[in-house]
Amino acid sequence: MRTLVLNAGFEPLAVVSFKRALVLVMNGKATIIEADAAHPVWGLTEAWERPSVILLRRYVRIPSNRRVPVSRRGVLRRDGQHCAYCGNTATTIDHVLPRSRGGADSWENLVACCLKCNNKKSDRTPAEMGWTLRVRPKPPHGTSWIVRGVERAQPQWEEYLAPAA
Repeated sequence: MRTLVLNAGFEPLAVVSFKRALVLVMNGKATIIEADAAHPVWGLTEAWERPSVILLRRYVRIPSNRRVPVSRRGVLRRDGQHCAYCGNTATTIDHVLPRSRGGADSWENLVACCLKCNNKKSDRTPAEMGWTLRVRPKPPHGTSWIVRGVERAQPQWEEYLAPAA
């Protein structure tokens, strides 16, 4: 079981094992915000709640220039697994400006794409195909993108991962 670690300001910071989370709580470095009471952790003399979300007692400064690295999985996640051209389920990624024409492997040039559209587009631009992009590709933002492991978020984490309004 995994535990979401929140910074003292309630922003997502990391996903750790419940054992690591329990150590942080027992050492007084964090407090349990959400716990799985149905599955306690048993010691020799007592039982502890299994932490699902913990809050650090001291604020950990995160560098503001920390960028999310470009990855196939990240592009598919950013675009909601939908093809940027037709809207069907996407399983591949596509370079808007093909690599053969100098297109970069960047958030601004990569989109999720279904196999059919990817094969049909080949090494042409959307304009040459008469296609328009359904989304404007851009780098993802928010701390939940920097935190590894939140793509498989648990239901108890939802309110802590929601973007601030």
